Amino acid sequence: MDTTFDLLTLALLPGFSPRAAREIASRGPLAEALSRPGEHLDLLGGPAREALLSGAARRLAEAEARRSVALGVRIVGRDESLYPPWLRQVYAPPPVLWVRGALVAGEGERAVAVVGSRAASGLGLAFARTLARDLASAGLTVVSGLARGIDTAAHRGAIDGRGRTIAVLGSGLDRLYPAENAALADAVARDGAVVSEFPLHTGPWKGNFPRRNRVIAGWARAVVVVEAGERSGALSTARAALDEGREVMAVPGHPAQPTAEGTNSLLRDGAALVRGAPDVLAELGLLAPPAAPVPGDEVLATLARGVPASVDEIQARCGLALPALLARLTELELGEAVVRLPGALFVRG
Repeated sequence: MDTTFDLLTLALLPGFSPRAAREIASRGPLAEALSRPGEHLDLLGGPAREALLSGAARRLAEAEARRSVALGVRIVGRDESLYPPWLRQVYAPPPVLWVRGALVAGEGERAVAVVGSRAASGLGLAFARTLARDLASAGLTVVSGLARGIDTAAHRGAIDGRGRTIAVLGSGLDRLYPAENAALADAVARDGAVVSEFPLHTGPWKGNFPRRNRVIAGWARAVVVVEAGERSGALSTARAALDEGREVMAVPGHPAQPTAEGTNSLLRDGAALVRGAPDVLAELGLLAPPAAPVPGDEVLATLARGVPASVDEIQARCGLALPALLARLTELELGEAVVRLPGALFVRG
């Protein structure tokens, strides 16, 4: 088996790619390949070979390991028991992961990714938070990307449910993006983990995010897309999941809603429909927990047929906190008990 230090050395080579790492590893022990770079000219470019022959690659890996220790970051190699087992099975898994927090050996069988638009609607955010809370309460690990919008709501929901959540970054762990989610990242790391396949000091460059999305898709059994426009990065996560033979699920949206274009397309193409956590659990063959009391009668009782009401009016009548109200309105809308009108108005169905 390859040592984590050898894998780290490989990951830091100039021009490195997970695919090249996979090919080199398939040729025999990695330590031997790194000691004889001239035998792998088809995979290692000139700068990589020079770094290995001069010893610069080893010194770079040693410096990265020291920086990681100083920041409380653990580097987990692909051969370690803590490496996510489902991620290890993808075509070209990252040789190492930088981890802040704790991984759990064997975790993955009960992990689900919840992703979606950065420019999500209020209803979408509320639904994602409730969905993640219920999945976490059922014992599933919620994986997402710490981005604004649906990802943020998913992490917060999992924390609400007192469960584990994994945040996968498209930057180094010391270059958190977006910066406003620093406190959320701290909360994620307390009971879960913030993870990256990118070395420290790596900025949130645009080209990193497709790789980040592949890690999210590879980590879990399934990907649930809550809201996504036609060009949403969440769709690249869904495509990566399909490429790896994982389940893809989507939450339906109103046809006039821009952030429903992607999810409705996924449903048209065969994704499983999600109305709540029980749908996800059923699709994965898992038992749903006992249903919690739902304050639906309160909300429904405030609405009359043919008389639209705003969210503020409904909240004033039923007294629910806004996140709970938005989540319940979403459930009622999906069940066609209420109809959403332009201007964020609701009327009884």
